[in-house]
Amino acid sequence: MKLVSYLRDGHDQLAFLVDNLLYDCDLLHPDLPSSMGLFLHYWDDMFPIAQAVDAAIKEGRINKANGVDLNNVHLLAPVPFPTSCRDGYAFRQHVAAARRNRKVDMIAEFDQYPIFYFTNHHSIQGPGDIKCMPDHFEKLDFELEAAIVICKQGRNIPAEQADSYIGGLMIMNDMSARRLQMEEMLLNLGPAKGKDFSTVIGPCLVTLDELEQFEIPAKENHVGKSWNLAMKCWVNGKQVSEGNVGDMDWTFAEIIERCSYGVNIQPGDVIGSGTVGTGCFLELNGTGKLNDANYTEQWLQDGDVVEMEIDGLGKLSNTIVKEESDFSILAKKK
Repeated sequence: MKLVSYLRDGHDQLAFLVDNLLYDCDLLHPDLPSSMGLFLHYWDDMFPIAQAVDAAIKEGRINKANGVDLNNVHLLAPVPFPTSCRDGYAFRQHVAAARRNRKVDMIAEFDQYPIFYFTNHHSIQGPGDIKCMPDHFEKLDFELEAAIVICKQGRNIPAEQADSYIGGLMIMNDMSARRLQMEEMLLNLGPAKGKDFSTVIGPCLVTLDELEQFEIPAKENHVGKSWNLAMKCWVNGKQVSEGNVGDMDWTFAEIIERCSYGVNIQPGDVIGSGTVGTGCFLELNGTGKLNDANYTEQWLQDGDVVEMEIDGLGKLSNTIVKEESDFSILAKKK
């Protein structure tokens, strides 16, 4: 089942996505809600009803005249108002490459436990323009990731049970202003201002039943579902990144276990995987310079189009837009 949120009459509208047509959930069944927030909050009750309606659409028992062309609406993030947003650090390849490029050893703690940080859930957005301030363009970067959303409340959840708390998967682009990030992390805090201006998820939420054919075993000594889903990113039509969700060393189930330790996780909490290997310019530039002293770094610029695709999850497209402001917090440094 693919679920989408789009702008309708000034509010977020939840819809099924089938063959590029959107079918409003609440118009097809009186018990289904009009928003993703309500759907997640009442997941156990809503999910079987939604599955039945989704099957009816796919089997042709619901007239296509009820559908709206995907290309004629303003898509929002599938989860437009998440209750929180965490981002993990699950791909060993990315971590190892980034440390190698800085000429430091791989950190042993990576293999001991999964970690995450909190980012700004009020800056979650979907496809479309990403508005950036002047300081963001000081080494502006994308990050190719997958993400999940939590579909029921829980606390102290063992990894062996955690997959049942996953509502579905989405593409995530964890946008990063690297100069801001690197400067503030010198003080052992952050990444804060390097990350809080935009995190993109979309274009749809794909429920786990839709992804069963892609399931593969977790890596050795790990617990939870894993999926063989190819990941790619293009900037201005040129492919720059390629990986696979199945390359995650820490599973989402294991990340949930750590997130929920001594803490209530809530329906609507979004959790990212962290960057896949080759999944950002920071890593790609570091590798390029390591191999060639004359390598020219690349960073995102005003007008650039970033497209991300993950098998089964769709394609997410964003355009970088410079805000009409010359205000700089970097210029205010003492």
